Amino acid sequence: MCLPRPGSVLSCDGPGSPTRPFRFAAGLATGMTLDPVHVDGIARLAGQVGRSVDDREHGDVAETAWTDFLDPLYADGDPVLEPMDSLARRRVPVADAALQEPPFPTQHGLDAGTINPTTFKNGLVLDVSQAAMAAVPSDVDLHRARTIVMTVHTNDRTADLSDDWRMDDEGYARRRILHAPRVDRYEQTVVHALALYLAESQHALDQAEVVSDLLVLDGPIYPTGLLKWRERDPELRKLLTGADVPRQVIGTYLELVETFVERGVPIVGFVKNSASKAITRVLRDDLGAPWVDDEALFRQVLERRDADGELRTDALTFTNWFRSRVGTDAMVADLETLSIDRDQSLPPAAYEVTFMVVYDPRDDLIYRVEAPAAITTDDATRDRLTDQVLRGVAAERGPPEAVGKADALARIDRRGKEALRERIEREFDTRRQQSYDDKRWGLLGGE
Repeated sequence: MCLPRPGSVLSCDGPGSPTRPFRFAAGLATGMTLDPVHVDGIARLAGQVGRSVDDREHGDVAETAWTDFLDPLYADGDPVLEPMDSLARRRVPVADAALQEPPFPTQHGLDAGTINPTTFKNGLVLDVSQAAMAAVPSDVDLHRARTIVMTVHTNDRTADLSDDWRMDDEGYARRRILHAPRVDRYEQTVVHALALYLAESQHALDQAEVVSDLLVLDGPIYPTGLLKWRERDPELRKLLTGADVPRQVIGTYLELVETFVERGVPIVGFVKNSASKAITRVLRDDLGAPWVDDEALFRQVLERRDADGELRTDALTFTNWFRSRVGTDAMVADLETLSIDRDQSLPPAAYEVTFMVVYDPRDDLIYRVEAPAAITTDDATRDRLTDQVLRGVAAERGPPEAVGKADALARIDRRGKEALRERIEREFDTRRQQSYDDKRWGLLGGE
């Protein structure tokens, strides 16, 4: 038997040996993972799947879902999704939307970023989040302000890590340590959600007085990632209703809604990447809904095509506002289920999630805009919010300017994350717990 060297031409003599030269697969030498022949084979497999799934039929099902099932949508005999006015799809030319006067003279955006959960050899698991608020027009002092939360999980039952809020950066920054409730699994999930949502909601509360016209959160109006614990795993569900810290974080969002309703200032959430499957899950039983998530449904409901089947990109399309009690939305007003005992200044229905959906065909993207029912019950306010969002999306070809600025302020880039982790390593006098994937993807120090 003779073995070739990568890239060499091999010719062997003797029984069972090759009778003509051949070249060793160059892909193995160059790191190429698939030869062209394999790419072609995979493409043929995709073609076979594509021929069996005709998304034109999905469009017909989407039309049926829209016209026959969403006014209202029922689950177990109860309405879980209802139009706040009439069920309607509307459109506005992109140029007209972008050039209209803003219904709200000033807008504020808020976002929070994290370094992502990190596990250390001393047994600590932590994440760090910073929240920032942006203003349109700009406000330099406001942009400097930060709320920073480090959430830490440890299996050491004697450790007491929680800390009070402390001031930093000449009073522009507030920071604290939050001791996460102990879990046997999902440590990274827990520290990430608690750091992110506490930083975001507390910063919004602390800066509420500077918002005079409109606050837009970069993401849902409530901590969806935390509320999903109830559906994800029994241990997380028990933690959500049985531990103080998660309930306190949810309570901060409820207080945020109460604060803005009391001040008469609208607050909305701009969701760029909704992973919700709540509506399609209900429709699947009655309609055999083929979509992977709610975004896919609304994309087919809102896209417009010309006579040749080409996507029309001259106008934004959008839905009416809906009142939602489906999926995690159903949990918001049900404080008893969440074991949250607090004095409500608003009736339960006022906290309920309402939303509209906007489709931007220029990038084939769906955006979901959320607000508490206490804000959108007023028809005039609802119309102004709609116009403001459409103006922002049209002009920015994406999230409104206030959201984009907040995202830029709060984001912790890869270099910043690495620097923070290295500083924490020195403070802990230990190293991160690493895996082979860290080496594989070049995440180990020095690579």
